[in-house]
Amino acid sequence: MTTPAPPATLHSAFYRFVPLADPPALAEQLRALGLQLGLQGSVVLAHEGINGTVAGSEAAVAAFEAALQQPAMAGGSLRGMVFKRSGCHTAPFGRWKVHVKPEIVALGLPAAHDLPLPPPDEADPSHLDPPAWRALLARHDLVLLDNRNHFEFRLGHFRGAVDPQVHNFRDFVAYVQQHAPAWRAAARPVAMYCTGGIRCDKTAPWLRSLGLDVWQLQGGVLNYFQQLPDAAQDWRGECFVFDRRIALDCSLNETATTAEQVYDPQHPDEAWRLRRARELEAPACPGDDHVTADHGPA
Repeated sequence: MTTPAPPATLHSAFYRFVPLADPPALAEQLRALGLQLGLQGSVVLAHEGINGTVAGSEAAVAAFEAALQQPAMAGGSLRGMVFKRSGCHTAPFGRWKVHVKPEIVALGLPAAHDLPLPPPDEADPSHLDPPAWRALLARHDLVLLDNRNHFEFRLGHFRGAVDPQVHNFRDFVAYVQQHAPAWRAAARPVAMYCTGGIRCDKTAPWLRSLGLDVWQLQGGVLNYFQQLPDAAQDWRGECFVFDRRIALDCSLNETATTAEQVYDPQHPDEAWRLRRARELEAPACPGDDHVTADHGPA
């Protein structure tokens, strides 16, 4: 029996909510570093932090991760950042890009008219590691809330999860606002998960402002797969990723799922994603860009 060749490319996803004094200056450093290392992918910087997905050889990715955490990068404020790795047989991206934007992930949350919301905190006690998350899933009063797009939920989700039917940013907000009074009255805890954790970190302070008891899966679905060899016990289907690989199984292996199997062209928001994915199936060229997650890749 022939042993499959190991993936030639390593993918690394990461983010951190941390005040950045000069995102444009850091962007210039990262553009140069990525080009020097021959990386592909995308990094988003804002005053609230960093969010990125990069791919390249194992040595290049390791060098990039190490450089990010040095004092020369944002004064060392990225030290200890968590990197979620997976192998690639398909080149996930077509080029290297670093953006400066108002937010590292835009979710269309309501404006705080009274007291401002506290900033996201990746280390607060509401974050449960995979074993603790698995134990929480056994609670019968739990609201298990999927904080991703509807097409991501269709492809795969935690057993017993609720699908808020998110086609646009505002759909998640509307769903939570509609159901929060009943959840609060019944004292039902809300356990929330997303692909890498960033969407949950960004929305958790808002959910708490509604009086909800909120828990989060530390590191998201990717970390769950990475830490638990038997993740398929709790997960149904595959996990969508916002790059050319399309989907991963519970062992973080690329699957044969195609964009046509993911997106429903009857939904306008999915029809344009399908068109974009088909464009990216062509060989990479200097003008290519990769599919980016509108809710954040990490």
